Amino acid sequence: MPEHFAAPPNWEWWILLYFFFAGIAGGSYAIGTLIRIFGTTADQRAARIAFIVAFVALIFCPIFLIVDLGSPLRFTHMVLNDSEGGLMFKSWSPMSLGSWGLLLFGVFAFVSFLGAVAETGVTWLDPVSRILRGTVGAVWDAIGTVFALFIAGYTGVLLAVSNQNVWSDAGWVLGGMFLASGLTGAGALLLGLVGTRGAADSGTTLRLEDADRNFALVETILIVVFLVFLGVAGTLAKILGIWLLLWAVVALGVIASLFLARVRGLPLLTSPVLTLLGVLALRAVVIFAAQY
Repeated sequence: MPEHFAAPPNWEWWILLYFFFAGIAGGSYAIGTLIRIFGTTADQRAARIAFIVAFVALIFCPIFLIVDLGSPLRFTHMVLNDSEGGLMFKSWSPMSLGSWGLLLFGVFAFVSFLGAVAETGVTWLDPVSRILRGTVGAVWDAIGTVFALFIAGYTGVLLAVSNQNVWSDAGWVLGGMFLASGLTGAGALLLGLVGTRGAADSGTTLRLEDADRNFALVETILIVVFLVFLGVAGTLAKILGIWLLLWAVVALGVIASLFLARVRGLPLLTSPVLTLLGVLALRAVVIFAAQY
């Protein structure tokens, strides 16, 4: 039987930050893989940044989860069977699936992170870099991307399988919306880092801008579908009212990726910062408006 929340889980800021960093981690890894496999030689420095960002962002996820649980040992209950010994895996449980997905993605993200760091000149990591070259590296990254996309969208699915108004009313669209939002935020962050570090030529920057615009377009479509679903269910008013300010931040973030990224003359980090604030605000309004 699927697990459902019988009452609001009373999630606060720690879970919001977990959802945010999970989206950035998964989105960055997926973008890094796309660059690694399909990008040019000049693009590869951006791929390295993407893999480094993915792992650094992922580090925060278990920290925020453990803080929210209140006890580090409670997290181990998701993957270990304390009473019988061995591993704990419940295919019907979204929490169990998420815990294992986070753990497995962590393995791929860590190894890819080591490979990326090795490529920056850290010689003692050269064996990792050599292993991840060519076909082996492409396959590793592709498999890791499956878990990355799962983590980026899983947070929305976790909400959708509850019986909480708004979350359950949205159905499948929540997972897709969070996934698209995570890719948008990750693309914007990489654009900012690429620009500030001089890590790519203008071609790389233009390709990242195009990708981020496409992610933002998909995100916009799914946000509209989300609102339509809530309107049909009669719960649209629950996420409006006092939450309109957050929706304004969401809109500004989407606009930044759709239109502002290519506006020359703006401060370099204007568009990425606005987009990331929009990604955070989207998760905040979905999490908090449904509970209060």
